Amino acid sequence: MTKADIVNRIAEETGMEKHDVQSTVEAFMRSVRDSLEEGENVYLRGFGSFIIKTRAAKTGRNILAKKSIQIPAHNIPSFKPAKEFVENVKTQVKVD
Repeated sequence: MTKADIVNRIAEETGMEKHDVQSTVEAFMRSVRDSLEEGENVYLRGFGSFIIKTRAAKTGRNILAKKSIQIPAHNIPSFKPAKEFVENVKTQVKVD
């Protein structure tokens, strides 16, 4: 599903204009991104949490140059779905 699909589905379900829905969806995504960039986690009860995870520093290998490199610790955005959300996907989506 793409952002356009989400906009179309919300517009159909609510009867709102597509451009209004698109503005709302983009504002939501911008708010989540801005919060994470400011170091704040975003919690959406019943859906999940957008959180910041810290990856520890580690030693990697550059295979072509045959050298070890140090990869510094860094933060990455992550999504953790709510337990109810996970359970619904487990029970309702067939395994291929």
